[in-house]
Amino acid sequence: MISTEETLLGKSLEELTYWAQQQGQPAYRGKQLHQWLYQKGARSLEEIHIFPKTWREKLKNYPVGRSKIKYRTISQDNTRKYLLSLDDGLIIEVVGIPTTKRLTVCVSSQVGCPMACNFCATGKGGYDRNLKAHEIVDQVLTVQKDFQRRVSHVVFMGMGEPLLNFEAVISAIKILNQDMQISQRSLTISTVGLPQKIIKLANQHLQVTFAISLHASNQALREKLIPSASSYPIKQLLEDCRKYVEITRRRITFEYILLEGVNNFSYHAIELANKLRGFQSHVNLIPYNPIEGANYQRPSQDKTQTFVNILKQQKIAVSIRYSRGLEANAACGQLRYSDSF
Repeated sequence: MISTEETLLGKSLEELTYWAQQQGQPAYRGKQLHQWLYQKGARSLEEIHIFPKTWREKLKNYPVGRSKIKYRTISQDNTRKYLLSLDDGLIIEVVGIPTTKRLTVCVSSQVGCPMACNFCATGKGGYDRNLKAHEIVDQVLTVQKDFQRRVSHVVFMGMGEPLLNFEAVISAIKILNQDMQISQRSLTISTVGLPQKIIKLANQHLQVTFAISLHASNQALREKLIPSASSYPIKQLLEDCRKYVEITRRRITFEYILLEGVNNFSYHAIELANKLRGFQSHVNLIPYNPIEGANYQRPSQDKTQTFVNILKQQKIAVSIRYSRGLEANAACGQLRYSDSF
């Protein structure tokens, strides 16, 4: 098997131009190759018909770096979930979420996830490895090609913890921005929070949206929901978030999955407000999406609205995100890693 480091996808225009010249081709072939990879979504050199036939035939098996769609499901709202097979046979999931004005792709950053959050299907399914930058970009190209429309937004909210795959995620963001022309402000990184990583991300001085999966208003409750929280106290997490805002001058989104009878009582809302008061932030409430192997329940709309009202009374910016693709198991927290497909 040829190493994935040799794939063409993931290379910049300059790198592709150099590669083409090394193949004995004129420099302009690099620009053509760049366009076919990042705009047209070419899966092989053989399909780039503007290239000389003899060259295409010679390089028809050269690895471009594209996955194969193993399975696709479409929900009633046209949200589409894809199971993609990588070069080594491992499976990842990616979701395309369309509206009339935008097409958002929810990408995975790892094969599975080691964080083991007990309300998330991915964490219950195990972990295998980090994704390469080109494997992340491939997910966006796959969705774009299937929908036959340009992707406008990308959220790193699929399988995996993005900050555990820091270098590849940053590389993918730069490719999405520079090579696919997706604005950094239309890209979102979501993390449960890792020591030192938040400040490291801040020092990248990106214009991306940054989201913290908080899900609890105090340390004891957070540790029950997110095992890794035991090594990163919520007080320190929020201090690092404040430093992030100071460095980047960009607000932080705090994601909070509402679990009936667990973290959705009125005192939780007040406790959360006290921790975030004066913070340049926004709370994104997510009513729980059911998964197999977990006994949590989604709160009623009335209870959800009560939680919202308390936060608003406490002068906290808040909104509700009702997930798309629920019946196709494509909603937040429902993506599950498995090597048994």
